[in-house]
Amino acid sequence: MKKYLTAAKKFVRKFITRQEEGATLAEYGLLLALIAVICIAAITVLGTQISSMFSSVAGSI
Repeated sequence: MKKYLTAAKKFVRKFITRQEEGATLAEYGLLLALIAVICIAAITVLGTQISSMFSSVAGSI
């Protein structure tokens, strides 16, 4: 019985309580893609407003 209990403790220690070391390449790729989509959306939405603002500032100078 003690043998099975020891085996169960090892299983729990190894598989249930393991910690992940770091992000994988796929996770970094997903983050980069998300950041790119957000940047493109922000430039698309705010692009004309910022352009007109710079034009008015340039005209006043």
